[in-house]
Amino acid sequence: MNGLSPLSVQEIMASDPAHGPVARAQEWTAGAAYVIDRFVPLGEAAVPITDLGLVRADAVYDVVSVSRGQFFRLEDHQARFARSRERMKLSSPFVQAAEAALLNELVARTGLKDAYVWWAVTRGANPPLPGDRLHAERFQNRFYAFVIPYVFIKDDAVRQAGIHLHVSNDYIRIPANAIDPRAKNFCSLDLNMSLMEAGAAGAEWSVLTDGNNVLTEAPGSNIFVVREDRIMTPELGCLEGITRLTALELCGEIGLNVEVGTVTVDDLLTADEAFLTSSAGGILPISTVNGRPICQGSGPVSTRIHNLYWEKRWAGWHGTPVDYEAVN
Repeated sequence: MNGLSPLSVQEIMASDPAHGPVARAQEWTAGAAYVIDRFVPLGEAAVPITDLGLVRADAVYDVVSVSRGQFFRLEDHQARFARSRERMKLSSPFVQAAEAALLNELVARTGLKDAYVWWAVTRGANPPLPGDRLHAERFQNRFYAFVIPYVFIKDDAVRQAGIHLHVSNDYIRIPANAIDPRAKNFCSLDLNMSLMEAGAAGAEWSVLTDGNNVLTEAPGSNIFVVREDRIMTPELGCLEGITRLTALELCGEIGLNVEVGTVTVDDLLTADEAFLTSSAGGILPISTVNGRPICQGSGPVSTRIHNLYWEKRWAGWHGTPVDYEAVN
């Protein structure tokens, strides 16, 4: 690995004083939420049982992470959230600046320096007249958000060893002409069931295809394949991931050639190395696919991008500092 090894990110977050939380009242330290029109401690947050986001998965959402007291690419996440709403004919009660201020206040209430920040707009309840269901503008859409301590898909040890990935045989990604995967939405049962399939196969994560041997995405993650001097990532059937965008930028910065296009299962099985990208964990290397080794531990490309991702983030790259004085 050219002398490089992946940074132990969780260990750094747990031990470095720069990641220590700001003191807050006990009720807020586990997390904070915003439900429709008010802030509440996480343990008091609830969704009305008739909300169509719950009963019909009729909603879009986004996730931005905070580390060392800075949002990462907040404006990019907000722009994607706005595109998701537009694609699903949903509206928000907040303009972008007010939305950012609300998310900032949620983090500030917890005092967390490393946080997972989730927010959504649901369709709301059914309107009173049945005919109104035919018109998106007649629903009263609802806004929800919460903040909890930073979430990792896998821990430092797994990140350094690489995960065991399973290409799903039983499930395919929902076709784009059924549900647009570019809109970050609640319709993820295909992804969730593929994880259970992976677990039954002794693997640690899954990835789905379009049913024709073409890779799409993994649960909560985009996938990258490294073969010789090329890096490939799927173009279609996947979310326009912000960490994916970041990996593309980092590859360009260090002079690596990246192709966004068709990536097959065979490309993955014959790769020199591969990795997943997500807000919940950054860069996650892959060591085996369907039980077949492709790389021993985190390969040189994965390691370099992983370390750059965190080093640059912690130095303030694409960062928006949290204003912890926004609440007393």
